[in-house]
Amino acid sequence: MANIISDETIEYVGILAKLELSDSEKEQAKKDMGNMLDYIDKLNELDTTGVEPMSQVFPVNNVFREDVVTNTDMRDAIIKNAPAKKNGSFMVPKTVE
Repeated sequence: MANIISDETIEYVGILAKLELSDSEKEQAKKDMGNMLDYIDKLNELDTTGVEPMSQVFPVNNVFREDVVTNTDMRDAIIKNAPAKKNGSFMVPKTVE
């Protein structure tokens, strides 16, 4: 176990995570964090020459559909339903003095 986690680090992480840990929980957290860092060190041993860096594991394709207009201009039919209209628009009561 090359990565040794200090008591101060556990205290700091506990404060950041807003955790109140007992002494036994702190010791277990130290072991767990050390194991995680050891695993990351093991991953750093992998030979990645020739592997292109990527931000996504899966290829990202354009998932958007084409923007196709499906209805026609229905302005006149909609304005017919208005209780009051002026110049082809709805008229509403004034709300601000």
